[in-house]
Amino acid sequence: MQPDVVVMGAGIIGAACAQALRARGLGVLVVDRHGPASGTSAAGEGNVLVSDKEPGPELGLALASRDLWPELAQDAEWEEKGGLVVATTSGAVVPLQAFAAAQRTAGVDACEITAADALAREPHLNPEITAAVHYLQDAQLNPVKATRTLLRGIEVRRTEVSATDGRSVTTPEGVISCGAVVNATGPWARNFGVNVLPRRGVVLVTTPIPGTIRHKVYDADYVGAVASGDADLQTSGVVESTQAGTVLIGSSRQRKGFDDTIESKVLKALARKAIAMFPMLTNVPVMRAYGGFRPYAPDHLPIIGEDPRTPGLWHATGHEGAGVGLAPATGRLLAQLLTGEDPLVDPHPFRVDRPEVMA
Repeated sequence: MQPDVVVMGAGIIGAACAQALRARGLGVLVVDRHGPASGTSAAGEGNVLVSDKEPGPELGLALASRDLWPELAQDAEWEEKGGLVVATTSGAVVPLQAFAAAQRTAGVDACEITAADALAREPHLNPEITAAVHYLQDAQLNPVKATRTLLRGIEVRRTEVSATDGRSVTTPEGVISCGAVVNATGPWARNFGVNVLPRRGVVLVTTPIPGTIRHKVYDADYVGAVASGDADLQTSGVVESTQAGTVLIGSSRQRKGFDDTIESKVLKALARKAIAMFPMLTNVPVMRAYGGFRPYAPDHLPIIGEDPRTPGLWHATGHEGAGVGLAPATGRLLAQLLTGEDPLVDPHPFRVDRPEVMA
C-alpha cells in the first residue's frame, strides 16, 4: 500500500515527524539505512534544554517541545532534573546574569542563585565558582528509547535513499511512491538540497557513581560555544549523570567533515574542564568515549518546511546539538504545515528558502 508520507531518517527528528503525521491520520513509512536511532540520536546526552538558548525562534520551539515531552517520553527515562549554569571566573558573572534576565522575559524559569546555594544543590561543585543560575525546566531522557517510543506502531524499513522528487524515493529495492517526503537525515541532509554540515561532538562516560551529580551542570561559556560558527575545536565544561549512575562529560564542537576519529586532545580538554567544575572527578575512571555528527546550519536555526524548489519535499533538519530537545515541536510544526493546520509557533524563521541554507 502506498504511504501518504515517506520520512527519510529514523533518528529523533524523523521519529517525531512520523509520530505527529501518524497522529493526524496519515500513513507513514520511515526509511533509514541503519534503523532507529543509529546515527546522531545515539551519540548525544539526551538533553532537553531551555537554558542554553537566547530569546528568539529557537527558544520558542524549545519551550513548546518542553511542554510536549513529558507525555511522549514516559518510557524513555524522563527526568525533570533541572539545570545549573555556573560561572567559574569573576568576568563571567555579569554576562551570565544578563543572559538569564533576557531569558526570563521570554518565559524561561531562570533563577539566579548564590554560589552557596549552588553548592547546596551540588555539594561536589568546585567551591570557587562565582555565580550560578538554576533552570527548573531543563530535563533529560534516553534518546534511543525516546526515538523507539515515538516510532511505536510505525513501519521502519532499512534501506538507503539515493534520490527523491518529493513524490517518491529511489532505493536499491526500487522506487517508493508517496504523497510527500520528509528529509530528516540530520547531518546528511545536504544530499537532498539544504546547506547542512556535520559538526563533530564527543562525550566521555565514567564508571557509575550514583547520586553524586544531581543536575545537568555546565560552565557559562557553553552558550557561546553553541552559538559559535567557528570550525575549529571548541570545548566547554558540561557534566551530568544518567539513571544508571554513569557521568556524561562534554562538550566539544568541531567541523571536520565526517572524520570520526576520536582525538586525545579533545578527551583531555573535556576532562580538564569537567574537573575544574567537579574536582572529585579527578579519580573517577572513564569507561569509554563516543562521538557523533550534529547537523549544523550556518545561521544556527533548524530548517522546517516545504522546499519551494521541489513540491512535496519537506525538510526537518539543522538542529545541531539540540535535536532531542526540539524534536516534539519540530514534528508537530512540520505535520501542521503539511496538513494545513495552524502552527504552534511562527514557522517563518525556520523556512527552507533562507539564503544561508539553500544548498
